[in-house]
Parts: sequence; structure tokens; C-alpha cells
Amino acid sequence: MRKTIFVCYFLLLIPALGQNAQPQDTARAQAAATASDQPVHYYHLDFVVEELDAAGKPVNSRSYTTTVSTAPHGSTSIRTGSKIPIAVASSGGNTQFQYQDIGVNIDVRDAHEMDRQLAFNLTAILSSVAPAYDPNLHEPIIRENRWQALVLIPIGKPVVVFRSDSADSKGATQLTVTATPIP
Repeated sequence: MRKTIFVCYFLLLIPALGQNAQPQDTARAQAAATASDQPVHYYHLDFVVEELDAAGKPVNSRSYTTTVSTAPHGSTSIRTGSKIPIAVASSGGNTQFQYQDIGVNIDVRDAHEMDRQLAFNLTAILSSVAPAYDPNLHEPIIRENRWQALVLIPIGKPVVVFRSDSADSKGATQLTVTATPIP
């Protein structure tokens, strides 16, 4: 008898559970449709990498520009630099080298607008060869700053998104981004 009551009770609950699941699925589908119905906008992104001295004054800067869209799953990349040889083995007068990428890598993914601001996933890798302080050391010392974050920046205003102290001086390195809408 108990089993029969339990089965009947369970059979009565199944339609109620199914009705609760349907509005959630509908809400998810509507949210996805709303996101895909948003108009796609394009922006110029201006990146400025600055090396700062101990007083915080710029001593060197480099600029990079790209275009990004607010289309779903959009991405853009900037790659600039050089490959430097590093000796890894030597035998019988022959030297073998590996090449190391040195320069700037910037990746922007999934840009979208939020309350008159631009949000995106930003990855920046800045690498350089450090000055050789030891004349007996023949291998280069490579310095690297690597940042990754979801950022939210106001449109039309430069914003420092990353900053870190230098490993070999009292200075710092920072990355500034400005998003400008393309009409």
C-alpha cells in the first residue's frame, strides 16, 4: 500500500517539476536571443606601453592600435617583436641555438558594451632583453611582464589597466588602453 501511494505521489510531482524546468529553459533561450540581437559596434583600441623611472615619469613609450568588434566570440591580436638566438649546446666548434620571441603580444577577446563602457578579456605579454651587467655572462637575461584580466574601461578615456614594478630598477611598466568608437 505504501509503495502504491509513493508511486502515485511521485507521478503527480513529475508534471510539476517539468513545468518548473520549462520557464528556466525559456528564460535562458530569451537571454541568449537578446544578447545576439544586440547591434555590433566597432572600436579602435589604442594601447600605450610606458616604461617609467623611479619618479613615475615616462622614459620610453610604444603605441599599438587595433580594431575590435562587439560581435559574440570576437577576438583580435597584436604581435610585434624579434626572435633572438640563445646558445643551448656547443660541440666541435658548432653551436646550436634556440630562438626566443621578444616583444609585445596583446590579445583582446569577447568585447561587449556595458553601461557606456567597454568590457573585454585582455592578455598582454611584454618581454625584453635586460642589460648585461656581468661581462662574463654571455647568455641574455630576458625580462617579462605577463598580465591577464577582464577589464572594464570608459569609452573615449585613457585608462591604465596594468602596472608593475621593474625587476631590475626602481621604475615600473604600465599599459594604458583607450577605446574610441568607430562611427
